[in-house]
Amino acid sequence: MEENMCDADHAPSDDLLELYKAWAGGGAGMLLTGNVMVDRRGMTGPGGVVLEDEKHLDRFKQWAQIAKAGGAQVWMQISHPGRQMMAALGQQTWSASAVALEMGNLSSKFSVPKEMTAADIDELKSRFVRTAKLAQEAGFDGVQIHAAHGYLLSQFLSPITNKRNDQWGGSVENRARLLIEIVKAVRATVAPEFVVAVKLNSADFQRGGFSSDDAKLVVEMLNGLKVDLVELSGGSYEAPAMQGQARDGRTLAREAYFLEFAKDILAVARMPLMVTGGIRRKEVAEQVVQSGVALAGIATALAIAPNLPNEWRAGKDTTAALPPITWSNKTLASLAYMACVKYQLRRLSHGSETRPKVSPLWALIVQQIKTAKQTKQYRRWMENLAPG
Repeated sequence: MEENMCDADHAPSDDLLELYKAWAGGGAGMLLTGNVMVDRRGMTGPGGVVLEDEKHLDRFKQWAQIAKAGGAQVWMQISHPGRQMMAALGQQTWSASAVALEMGNLSSKFSVPKEMTAADIDELKSRFVRTAKLAQEAGFDGVQIHAAHGYLLSQFLSPITNKRNDQWGGSVENRARLLIEIVKAVRATVAPEFVVAVKLNSADFQRGGFSSDDAKLVVEMLNGLKVDLVELSGGSYEAPAMQGQARDGRTLAREAYFLEFAKDILAVARMPLMVTGGIRRKEVAEQVVQSGVALAGIATALAIAPNLPNEWRAGKDTTAALPPITWSNKTLASLAYMACVKYQLRRLSHGSETRPKVSPLWALIVQQIKTAKQTKQYRRWMENLAPG
């Protein structure tokens, strides 16, 4: 999930706390936050929450306390977007290599990224460690290092975006080196009982990209690093398989998109696995855990029906789903789908009932207006911070 519900200082807002209050009593075993940024200069969205120092730590403590009120674990997802940052935000983007996004008519909305130097890579590692340590101080039960969905660590993993010929590029071992070093550094810094998890693409769903065989090798590398969980997802902005579509036309299951990949990875993984992506029915969630996968992620379903786990536990077969979006432009369809999800999140954050049948076009227009407003606010915030 990416809530994009920060306050004026990019700390957790009242709306964000209200949203997690709605989820806290829903019966989920674990709540995993949306992207929390390790660097205010690198934002997956203009309304994103940033945790890079102790300035607003009390607010993060409130967030953790509210999310845990119903007995669930709460983990913070920590992330850097790399090249997947809108050019309108006015920041220099980073990536493994200077490879621009290819998104058709939307490509111009993203800048060509700067290839990261050794100093940039060292700074990035330090930032992930710092944010993880602060999350622990705030009372979260763990962190999930986001290395999927085409974000920065995923860009290092993919041969499409990583063209380097140094120790950070080439072989899978080199492309995974940054992720491995960040995991090692975070694990060495936080308490033994604090969860360190990784979100990993089962595949990029792009020809020549990060493959399912690559994913198995990376999981094998993570095996010996005291990683508590690997969540399997897939896709990127260019190939939004997270919604069940891939630009190369590959067919994905309509529900539990990545379960087939998980079955292969189960053969090599020595840590628990989590599968996410489209799970909305009790019988499918049960199928996931019966397959040997430890956790079923139901984020979109919880955005529609926050009490869903309690209802399933009570024997109800409640289904929580958004109507399919069948637009021919898959990138726009993906944006509209995410806009429909965020529309539900905003309603929950205001104490209102969700509206799963909202018009995708209306939700997208509303989201674009909100994003434009948040973009201006973000740029002003960055300008005010610049002298310091």
